[in-house]
Amino acid sequence: MRYVTTFSTEIFSLLNSIIYFHKAVQELQRAQRDLSFAAFLYSVIGAIGTFIVAVFLSSAESWKPLFHRYIRMGLREYAAAISIIIFIGLPHVGQLASLDKETLHVTNSFRPTSPDRTVFFVQFWRLPITWVFAALVPGFIITVLFFFDHEVSSIICTIDRYGTRKPGGFAWDIVLLGTTTALCGILGIPPANGLLPQAPLHSESLMHDERENISTVGQGGEPVVQTGVSRRVYEQRWSHFLHACGILCFVSPPFMHVLGLTPTSVLAGLFLFMGEQSLSVNPILYRTFYLLTPPAELPKLPRSVTNYLPIHAYTVTQILVTAGIFIMTLTVAGPAFPIIIIALVPVRLLLMNKIWNRETLRFVDAWACRDGTPEDDEDRRRGREKTSPRVGAADIEGGVVSIEMTASRGDRQFARSPEAS
Repeated sequence: MRYVTTFSTEIFSLLNSIIYFHKAVQELQRAQRDLSFAAFLYSVIGAIGTFIVAVFLSSAESWKPLFHRYIRMGLREYAAAISIIIFIGLPHVGQLASLDKETLHVTNSFRPTSPDRTVFFVQFWRLPITWVFAALVPGFIITVLFFFDHEVSSIICTIDRYGTRKPGGFAWDIVLLGTTTALCGILGIPPANGLLPQAPLHSESLMHDERENISTVGQGGEPVVQTGVSRRVYEQRWSHFLHACGILCFVSPPFMHVLGLTPTSVLAGLFLFMGEQSLSVNPILYRTFYLLTPPAELPKLPRSVTNYLPIHAYTVTQILVTAGIFIMTLTVAGPAFPIIIIALVPVRLLLMNKIWNRETLRFVDAWACRDGTPEDDEDRRRGREKTSPRVGAADIEGGVVSIEMTASRGDRQFARSPEAS
C-alpha cells in the first residue's frame, strides 16, 4: 500500500458507489417482477423515501438553532437507522398493510438453509483434492479484494480532515477480518466484510467540535495562547463493538424474525444512501463538475499547472476505467476485478507519467498512505528541492485563496467545492 496513490483509491471508491446504485436498481427490478403493480409503485416510493429521509437527517447538524445540540447530533449519527425503522413500519399502517410486499428472506432456525447440509461445519477432509487446489484461485482473489478494500477504507476514514490521532488501531481490523473470513470458510457461509462507504459514513457521524489551545508569538515576541475550535473524530471502539453485537443479535433467533420484516425496497433505499455518501466525498465528483463548468468560472490554478485540459483528461480517464471495471463485474470474469484494481498501481507509476506532465500529476494525485507525491520522491532521489506548488501572493485575489490540492493527501481525498475552497 506504500505505492498506492489516490488515482487507484478514488477509482475503487467510485466503483463501490456505482455498485451500490446498481444493487438498488436490481432490488426494484425484482419487485417489479414479483409484486403487483401497486406494490411495485410503493417499493419505489419506499426506496426513494428511505434515501431522502436518511440524507435529510444526516444534515441535522446544520439545523441550528432548531432542537438541542444533542438531539441534532443523534439525528445525524443515526440518520440511516431512523429512516430504515420508519419505512419498515410504514407498510403496516392503514391500507398499505394489504399490499403484497417482498421482505428479506430469513430462516426460522439457526441451521444451514441448504437441504444437503445438516451442520455448519464443513468436512473439508472429505472433499476431492482437486477442489482444494481449485479453491486457491478464488481464495487469492478474495484475499486481494479484502486487503485492498480494508486498506482503502482505513485511508479514507483516517485522512487529515478527521484529525485522527491513533490511525494505527485500524491495523488490528485486518487481523479481525482475516480471522472471521477463515471461520466463515470453515462454517461454509459467505465471508463477512465491511464495504468502503461505511468507513467515511462512520467517521462523519463521530465528528465533533474540539477546543484546542494554540500557542503563537505576539508582535512583541511574547508567547500568546489562543483558543481555537477544530473538527475532529471522536476516537473510540465502542461503536464498532456495538455494530458487531447488533449484527450477531439480528442473525440469531428470535431477532432474525424482526430482520425478516424489512422490505427489500428499504434495502434499496439504504444502498442509494450509502452510494451517495461515498460519492459525495470522492474528488472525482468535483473534478467532473469542473468538466461542466465554463472555463472563465473555474478556480485559478497554481502557476506550475498551465490549464485544465490535462486535469479534465485525467478525470475522464478515471471515469472510463471505472466504467470498464464495472462492466467487467457483470460478466463471468467479474470475480477477478480486484486484480485490475491492483494493476492500476504500476500503470500510474510507470505509464501515466509519460502521458501527463509532472506538475499536473502532482496537482491531482498523491500517495494514499503517506504525505507527498511520487513526483516529490523522484525529485528527492534526483537531489533536487521539492517543487510542489504552494499558495503564494499571486494565488490570492480579493482575499480568496484558490483551490490548492497539494497540501496533503487528505485534501485530495476530500476535495472541496469551489465555494468551500
